[in-house]
Amino acid sequence: MSHLAVLSLKNRALIALITIVAAIFGGLALTSLKQELIPPIQLPQLSILTTYPGASPDVVNNDVSTPIEQAIQAVPDLESTSSTSTTNASIVQASFAYGTDLATAEQKILQAINRLDSLPDDLDTNVLAFSTDDLPVISIAVTGYSDETAVQDRLENAVIPDIEDLDGVAAAQIVGGRTSRVTITPDQEKLAAAGYTQTAITDALDQNGKLFPGGTVSEGDQTLTVQTGTKLDSVDGIADLPLVPTNADQIAAGDVTIGDVAKVVLDTDPVTSISRVDGEAALTVSITKLPAANTVDVSHLVRDSLSRIKDDLGNGATVTVVFDQAPYIEQSIEALAQEGLLGLAFAVVVILVFLLSVRSTLVTAISIPTSVLITFIGIQAFGYSLNILTLGALTIAIGRVVDDSIVVIENIKRHYVGDADKLASIRLAVREVASAITASTLTTVAVFLPIAFVGDLTGELFRPFALTVTIAMLASLFVALTIVPVLAYWFLRPGKPVLDAAGRAIDPEDPAAPPSRLQKSYLPVLRWTLRHSVVTLLLAVVVLGGTIAAAPLMKVNFLGDSGQNTFTVRQDIGATASLDAQDAAAKRVEEVLLDVTGVDTVQTSIGSTGSALRDAFSGGGTGITYSITTDPDADQEQIRTDVQKAVADVTDAGEITVAAAQGGFGSSDVEVDITAPDAGVLRDATDKVVTALKDADGVDQVDSNLSASLPFVSVAVDRDKAAKLGLSEVAVGGLVANTMQPRQIGTVEIDDSTLTVYLKAAEIPDTIAKLRGLEIASASGLIRLDEVATVEQSEGPSSITSERGQRTATVTVTPASDDLNAASATVTAALADAKLPQGADAEVGGVVTQQQDAFAQLGLAILAAILIVYIVMVATFKSLRQPILLLVSVPFAATGAILLQIVSGVPLGVASLIGVLMLVGIVVTNAIVLIDLVNQYREKGLSTPEAVLAGGARRLRPILMTALATIFALTPMALGITGHGGFISQPLAIVVIGGLVSSTILTLLVLPALYNLVEGAKERRAAKRGDVVPVSEASAGSQAPLTRRARRDAASAAVTGAAAVDTALVIEEAPDVEIPMDEPVPAAPVVDETIADEQAAEEPRREE
Repeated sequence: MSHLAVLSLKNRALIALITIVAAIFGGLALTSLKQELIPPIQLPQLSILTTYPGASPDVVNNDVSTPIEQAIQAVPDLESTSSTSTTNASIVQASFAYGTDLATAEQKILQAINRLDSLPDDLDTNVLAFSTDDLPVISIAVTGYSDETAVQDRLENAVIPDIEDLDGVAAAQIVGGRTSRVTITPDQEKLAAAGYTQTAITDALDQNGKLFPGGTVSEGDQTLTVQTGTKLDSVDGIADLPLVPTNADQIAAGDVTIGDVAKVVLDTDPVTSISRVDGEAALTVSITKLPAANTVDVSHLVRDSLSRIKDDLGNGATVTVVFDQAPYIEQSIEALAQEGLLGLAFAVVVILVFLLSVRSTLVTAISIPTSVLITFIGIQAFGYSLNILTLGALTIAIGRVVDDSIVVIENIKRHYVGDADKLASIRLAVREVASAITASTLTTVAVFLPIAFVGDLTGELFRPFALTVTIAMLASLFVALTIVPVLAYWFLRPGKPVLDAAGRAIDPEDPAAPPSRLQKSYLPVLRWTLRHSVVTLLLAVVVLGGTIAAAPLMKVNFLGDSGQNTFTVRQDIGATASLDAQDAAAKRVEEVLLDVTGVDTVQTSIGSTGSALRDAFSGGGTGITYSITTDPDADQEQIRTDVQKAVADVTDAGEITVAAAQGGFGSSDVEVDITAPDAGVLRDATDKVVTALKDADGVDQVDSNLSASLPFVSVAVDRDKAAKLGLSEVAVGGLVANTMQPRQIGTVEIDDSTLTVYLKAAEIPDTIAKLRGLEIASASGLIRLDEVATVEQSEGPSSITSERGQRTATVTVTPASDDLNAASATVTAALADAKLPQGADAEVGGVVTQQQDAFAQLGLAILAAILIVYIVMVATFKSLRQPILLLVSVPFAATGAILLQIVSGVPLGVASLIGVLMLVGIVVTNAIVLIDLVNQYREKGLSTPEAVLAGGARRLRPILMTALATIFALTPMALGITGHGGFISQPLAIVVIGGLVSSTILTLLVLPALYNLVEGAKERRAAKRGDVVPVSEASAGSQAPLTRRARRDAASAAVTGAAAVDTALVIEEAPDVEIPMDEPVPAAPVVDETIADEQAAEEPRREE
């Protein structure tokens, strides 16, 4: 790799130009990158939503959910299915393997459903996929209006089209709005008098208002198309439709229109949901973005158009933003950028303190922005966005990208002293360290390769992270080997030569030279560890043992709290509660929520969350949902705790649960999945699990989705009686259904809106007694319903959840702390004590299984990373044994990482494990730089202890500089100074800092002792056998030295000359003073070749 530096030094102007161009393109890439909170994640889940009006959960489960669930089992890559059947609706969730093409899966599911013959008619089935892009970017609420219909019309006709015209907006949808319908209510007496039935009304609608193509006619020079029929475009048009007579009596009755026998009105749809903001009636507009759009840009465009929206609405309406992703994204990105810049400043200060040279510091510091800007080009090229993961990776990399440049500049500075030739000094300095920094950078990059193979959410999230670090590291290596030497050539001044006692210039590392202050404090400690290598290693093993013993004290979770300033509260006051009852209960809770300090806005959705997608994934849209936006500068966890305490004091408000926000992905709740063969056993088992968990320590709230049984009215038809009256069970069921709920009989287009036409009974029974007295037509005339059926109140489940046909229930446990391991252990212990009925089974799921899967996969990734690092080091050192010594630093990195996590109280999560993965690459780099130099010394003839002493002293400064630069660069992030976007970067920084501290101490003290013990063993054995040839004999012309040590001594004697100091004391890697390129070169290179030849001959032996 040193050839790259030589090439750069020959083309200095070109390198400068490339640097400037790279910086410009990097800046352009930075400004055009999409800004998001997290990378867009397509969860491999499809929800099949089917509406079946008027059906009870049992009917929905038997007729819809179970057939659909069975039909889709053959879809490729399907991992699991579950279904939830509620009144009127079925939701089947299908989970696929990550990476599945969901568009293809959706087609296959629809094909499987279409092949089903057993499904009831008139079902409305939709298949929904969930992506983070489908969540609203911004929601605006309109309040303070007097005429809701007028405001809604203006919203639909003026505001929504304007918003949808904005760049990047996919759709804008009104939540809480009222829709219209046309209702036809027949007058049974008038119908009977005219001799018609209700069927005549549906026939009249079917046979009118249709457009038919009728070919073409030629009129003069024109050819015109013929169109037959006119559309129905008003309520009067429907009322004026004539009924078509089918017998003599009807013909005799004369012309009869629908309006003569029925009432036709334009009506609003029944109110099924209520939307409020801060207690005021509101219409909410949810805005989603296109997948390629920039979240922040879309939000800004919508906010900029708010004043225009207000003008369009008029009527004193107030427009407020109730939810917006952008401020949190901007805060997180800004916070990480600030932490990154602070880290950069800290790293520069560290370099300045060590090098005591402003010029050297500036040359080194330039490598940071250059590497970062090149990384931005890479991020854009791979199609990633600027989010807290890619930015976190960049911030973490800031401490690391400077390392290669530090090693290069430090070595150049050491060589370029006095009147040494500048070009030759720089070339020599870069050549000495090129292979070491290349190997160390490749090890850091190599550890991220396994992340490409980690599946699930962890892989999806951290792949952009891994790629960002990889680009940054490779960019830093390129910068260190090209730009840094060129800048050093232009800006560095020669240092003062180190003088010995006689005033002669001497290599700074020669024993005769005065040691630096750093070396004075380090060398005595290093000598002691080399003399007591075994004791040093035993002490290290004790420390490692202590760390392993302390490991259980660490808290563990999956992904930490994101600190996002939005969360949801759900309220359930029973499955049969009317909308009015829910409304009254919600008002009491709203008052309490608005009084909590730190709560900015409370958006209430009753009956539906306002998003079909959210309803689908939360298992139906019943109940009351509060979307709460808080003060972004407040402590988010504290606000959630305050809200929990506040709602706990509300009486007669049903069950209220606060959903924990977590990194934008689900919640931190532990789930217990219970399966049982039938409903009775399932209820019994669920009750026992809930009872066992409610009293457990460390549990905040316990919630079960197996709701109380739902009262319903059962109409049981007596088949024999019905048959005698010319009726069947299906006929009676159809007559009751047609009476009880309006029947959809067609559509009509009024004012450019397509409205549904419903046929409604004149009198709908609203009590059980009236339902019993309902008159239905039979062969013998009108009869009461209770003459052919038993009508009574009964009990049934409010929702039925099953997996592949087996009944299931889920108990959700919210932990009181962020320690998932402790919560999981508590739940497991409580389950073990709960005596479940025969046939029932309970297992822990939810975030616990996610965490276990992620940890298992990342554990394998870390092992794979260690193996890859080993391979890179074997290629570098051409030895199988030495890389094993270097890998010893990996477990010792865990020492600092574990201890710092325990002290800081930050839990070990997925982000921490990514930090461990990074550590594997980082900690071996210092060891590589040290051992590479020690090997160079041994090749020059020094014994192992001497080479280790010399190498340790020489590499002390760059090792401390690189470690401290990385540590200080990450300190702002570890402290979470800005307090935003730290749920991934903070644990990562803590692990890297802790690991670096312990592994640096190990590299400087324990590794030399271990190296001396293992690598010096041969020399010590040879010394004991007494087969070492004295230096004088070797240099006096011994033709073939007997031992390797003797050959080294011979080579060393040739390098230093006969009059040199004793070989044992010579510690040098280059002549004391650099030799200018234009002067005649002494015979030293010949000797270098001799050493190279000997080294080549020795290599096979060393492999042994």
